[in-house]
Amino acid sequence: MTEQKHQTDNRIEVAKKTFTFRGKTLDELSLLDAREFAKYLKSRQRRAVLRQFNEIDKFIARAKKKISKNKPVKTHNRDIVIIPGMVGMKIGIHNGRTFEPIEITGNMLGHRLGEFALTRQKVKHGAAGIGATKGSKAQAKK
Repeated sequence: MTEQKHQTDNRIEVAKKTFTFRGKTLDELSLLDAREFAKYLKSRQRRAVLRQFNEIDKFIARAKKKISKNKPVKTHNRDIVIIPGMVGMKIGIHNGRTFEPIEITGNMLGHRLGEFALTRQKVKHGAAGIGATKGSKAQAKK
């Protein structure tokens, strides 16, 4: 993220931060295909993109086709690495039970889809049962 400052009449106006990824803007990155974008990723993600670039391209083509028909994009592929062609899409990612609607932003580049649809929920404990505490030990269980 780069921040630009402009000084006018003893006031400093701070321009909105422009998103950059490894020194490239989102517009520059969107012109790249999956294999060219892989050069800007860290090693683990780069290996994943280079191995599954066909899968990623098929997914993006399918998603764009569905978006043009105003249908929701849903997927079980949680291991797809997010590339600039996906930014702005709303994708339903399966978490094992339902499809979590996620909107892809620039900050998600290089991460996998599954990282944003958690499979495990926070534990919600109910009240303690009869006999579980010292105060309720003397009570009859029936």
